[in-house]
Amino acid sequence: MFVLPALFLLRSLFLCGHVEAQSSIYEIMKVAALKLDTPLACDKWDCKCAFERQRSCCCGANDLYALEDYTFEKVKYLWEDISKLKYSVMGLTEGYKVSFKATMDSRLGPCFGPFNTDVPIPYSLVALNDGNGYNPSLGAFTAPRSGVYLFSFTVYSSVGSGERLYHQIQMKKNGVDMVGVWENNREDGEDSATQVAILDLQNGDQVYMELMSGRKLCDHLQYNIFTGYMVYPSTDDYYSR
Repeated sequence: MFVLPALFLLRSLFLCGHVEAQSSIYEIMKVAALKLDTPLACDKWDCKCAFERQRSCCCGANDLYALEDYTFEKVKYLWEDISKLKYSVMGLTEGYKVSFKATMDSRLGPCFGPFNTDVPIPYSLVALNDGNGYNPSLGAFTAPRSGVYLFSFTVYSSVGSGERLYHQIQMKKNGVDMVGVWENNREDGEDSATQVAILDLQNGDQVYMELMSGRKLCDHLQYNIFTGYMVYPSTDDYYSR
């Protein structure tokens, strides 16, 4: 039972206050701790651990270090998942910036039409074209990627006294009618209307406006506006790439 005399000696040295004995105290503690084969009564407290592991007098620190290593691994994997999510979000939002606004050019003349066939409306003055989906030469929007899009158009026409308002405009998706507005009366000389449509488009689908055969738009053609933007992209299209 070497430990108890050693501890008693340590207590005596501390009480006497001999500074020069500190190195001897450390050596005595070390020898006593290394000879100790069983943990002390407080279970996790084991001074032998300090001299063999050089970490702490409490071997319970081993549990803390194990938890630290486990936490580090979890944080590392979490960071990797966040990085993947970041690039996924960037991939989605890059295609999200799609919008346009275009108007007719009043220099086309006093009236656009009538024609003996349906004619695409040339909204040639472009104020906005994020994503470059709108082609002013064709007056058509081509979806740069699949998603849900919102389109709106405003139709304006004005004729002189006694003349007949006579126009019909159709929104087309790949040549198929979606929505439209029309006017056919002699009761007033001026009319405007706005229509809104939400369309599910695939990459490459085209949306454009057509003036129906025999109809016309007159005066202040710049009031005729065609706009659109992506509401949200198709996630299926993104993950299939």
